[in-house]
Amino acid sequence: MNRRGVAGRRGEGIRSDAYIAVELRDGGGIELAVKSRVDFIYGDSIRALVFAGLSFFGIQNAWVEVEDSGAMPFVLMARLETAVRRALGKDYKDVAEWLPEPGPSFALPSVRERWRRSRLYLPGNEPKFMLNARIHEPDGVILDLEDSVPPEDKDAALVLVRNALIAVDFAACERMVRINPLPRGREELEPLIRAGVNVVVVPKCEDDAEIKKLAAEVVAIEKRVGVRHQVWLMPIIETAAGVFRAYEIARSSERIAALTYGLEDYIADIGAQKTRDGWEALWLRSVVVNAARSAGVQPIDTVYADVADLEGLKFSCLQAKALGFEGKGCIHPRQVRVVNEAFTPDDEEIAHAMEIVKADMAARAKGKSVAVIGSKMIDPPVVRRARRTLELAVALGRLSPDWNKEG
Repeated sequence: MNRRGVAGRRGEGIRSDAYIAVELRDGGGIELAVKSRVDFIYGDSIRALVFAGLSFFGIQNAWVEVEDSGAMPFVLMARLETAVRRALGKDYKDVAEWLPEPGPSFALPSVRERWRRSRLYLPGNEPKFMLNARIHEPDGVILDLEDSVPPEDKDAALVLVRNALIAVDFAACERMVRINPLPRGREELEPLIRAGVNVVVVPKCEDDAEIKKLAAEVVAIEKRVGVRHQVWLMPIIETAAGVFRAYEIARSSERIAALTYGLEDYIADIGAQKTRDGWEALWLRSVVVNAARSAGVQPIDTVYADVADLEGLKFSCLQAKALGFEGKGCIHPRQVRVVNEAFTPDDEEIAHAMEIVKADMAARAKGKSVAVIGSKMIDPPVVRRARRTLELAVALGRLSPDWNKEG
């Protein structure tokens, strides 16, 4: 009996992707049909790659169809692997991983305290959005396996995201992946960690015990596969039940770097109506900020859904910054610049922070515990916030690391 597996997409409007069908046969060797928009340049290399993949998977008899729409090798490899898996009818763990050559940003480590002003969501089964994500300069990219991927393509997205983590040059962007809700998300951890993910974004969080268990699994996988950097977690609060356990979730593991929330699911859960000013989210946002700060992790604001309303986005960013958030999600590249600018200290903020820190240092040099500027006493929390502002300014190149030695 012939067994057939298909992966990828074809047709008008498809780019940077490929459609691959594999039909296993009992004999007759390999029959390969390739159609490519760039066949005159890359046709031979596509055929060679497909034959190499079939050999890797031990397939000797099959009919294979490839319709290429400008796919990079890591995409072709992912689509062929998924088609083979589907033809064999086997789970992920039962078929060997066919991995691409590592790119320049493969396995670059991240740190828990790094700046996360912007994170750009990229659908996990859309390679065209992955290739140039770095040029928009988000602080991080989130390859999404959850909401943006239909159920029938979850397996294909996992293979593609794994390959993208390895092969795509994301430059200095922190490489994040939003897994599927638990328990399915657990099955995705090992291939992602092996591929060098920096942050695992965990949706629908309601139980701190589950997050603690997940963090332990991450540590165990790191040891098992031999990765040299730590993988961080970012839980997403998306329900009323999750809000009431936000603090417990945020402090459930030292691997948690940040805490965020999902507004659309939360609104649906409590039966609220969405407003432009965000009144329906004020309590939620306040809880998330306080839970994150109490637990010592970064509070990160959710996305702004209207990609055409950049003024509304700017207002939302300034509102979030005023509430205590340090960054915001983006669902379109055009949002990244607005978000980055909003969460970057301006000249006035930097100057004010410098004045506070210098006053504090001068007071300490005189043996005083509290600094005074004019008639105002400067409390320690104000000094800590000022130092945080200066750290960000230095990290972004807005201020010299030796600012306190100049002038």
